[in-house]
Amino acid sequence: MRKIAVVAAGGTGGHLFPAQALSEALIARGWRIVLASDERVAAFAESFPAEERIGLSARTYKPRDPISMGLAGLSIFRGILQARAAFKRIDPAVVVGFGGYPSVPGLMAGITQNRPTVLHEQNAVMGRANRRMASQVRAVACAFPVLHKAPANIANRVTVVGNPVRPEIRELFDKPYLPPEPGGTLRLLITGGSQGARLLSELMPEAVAKLPEDLRNRLRIQQQTRKESMDNARRIYANANVQAEIAPFFRDMASRLRQAHLVIGRAGAGTVCEFAIAGRPAILIPLAIALDDDQGQNAKVMADAGGAQVAREDALTVDIMATALEKLLTNPDRLARMSAGARSIARPDAAERLADLVERTAAQGRG
Repeated sequence: MRKIAVVAAGGTGGHLFPAQALSEALIARGWRIVLASDERVAAFAESFPAEERIGLSARTYKPRDPISMGLAGLSIFRGILQARAAFKRIDPAVVVGFGGYPSVPGLMAGITQNRPTVLHEQNAVMGRANRRMASQVRAVACAFPVLHKAPANIANRVTVVGNPVRPEIRELFDKPYLPPEPGGTLRLLITGGSQGARLLSELMPEAVAKLPEDLRNRLRIQQQTRKESMDNARRIYANANVQAEIAPFFRDMASRLRQAHLVIGRAGAGTVCEFAIAGRPAILIPLAIALDDDQGQNAKVMADAGGAQVAREDALTVDIMATALEKLLTNPDRLARMSAGARSIARPDAAERLADLVERTAAQGRG
C-alpha cells in the first residue's frame, strides 16, 4: 500500500499554498495525502489534492486573556484527541505541519504518537505556533536563509528548502525578465495580500496620478483592490488617463507576473517567494500590524539581495510612493539589476526539497 502523509495546515493561503505544492510533489512520488485542519478549512478546501480531509477542533486566542486562552486550550486538546483517533485509523507514515493554530492539533497528535513529524516555516520569523512545537518535531524546514526567533536548540536541525509554490509560478523561473523598452509600455502589477489591502487600494491610484503625463500615458496597470475602493480607484485612474484593470482578485497571477515590469505588494512569505521566483523587481510594503514584524523581515531578505525596495507603512505617503515609482519606471537598467537580485534568493525546487526531507524523516519510522 502507498504511504500516507498527513498535511496539517490551514488558516490562510500562506499556509495552504505551500502545503498544496508539497502534497502535489508527494503524490507524484506515489504518496497518499490527508489534510488535517480546523473544521472551517477542511470543509472549504475542495481543491486541495487530498483523498481525505479531517476537520479538527482548534481556535486561536487573545494574548493575556485568561478566558480566551483557556477556551483555546480546551479546543486544541479536543482537536488532538480527534486527530489521534483518526491517525490510529489511517496510520500515517509522517505528519507535516505548516504553522498557524489550525495545524496544532494534527502535528501534536503526531508528536504524542511518536510518529515522524516535519515542520515548515514560511516566514523569516518563526511563527508562534511553530515556535512552541519546533523542539518536539523530528525535522524543521524553512523558506529563507535566516530564521528569527527560532528556539536555540533547533539550529542544527533546520533545513533551508524555500517556500513551495504553485507549478504555474514555478515555471516563471525559467522565463527571462525583459525590462521596458525606451518609450515603450510600462506594466505595473499591484497585489493586495490577504490583510491590509486598504492602504494599497487607496494610495496607489493617487500616487500614479502624480506621475508626469508622459509616464502615465505609457502605464498599463493591473491592481487588486478592495471592493469598496474599486469605483474610486477607477475614477482616479480615468481622470489621470491611465489604463487600469481593477479587480478584487486575479486568478491568473502567473501570467500577470510574467508580463509585469514592476510589482508592488505586501511582504507575506508567499508573495515574496513568488516575486523572487518570477524575478520581478518589487516595492514591498510590510503589514505594520503583523506579529513580530514577520513581513518586514521577509521584505528585508529580498531587499538585501537587491531585488526590492521596502516602504514602511508608518512613513509612506502618496508623494513618497510617486517618487519611488518615477525613479524605478524610468530606469530600465536598475529594474534589470533588481530582477537578478530577486531571482538570486529564489528556490524554485522548494517543493521537491521539502518532499525529500519529508521522505527522509518518514524513513526513520516511529520512535
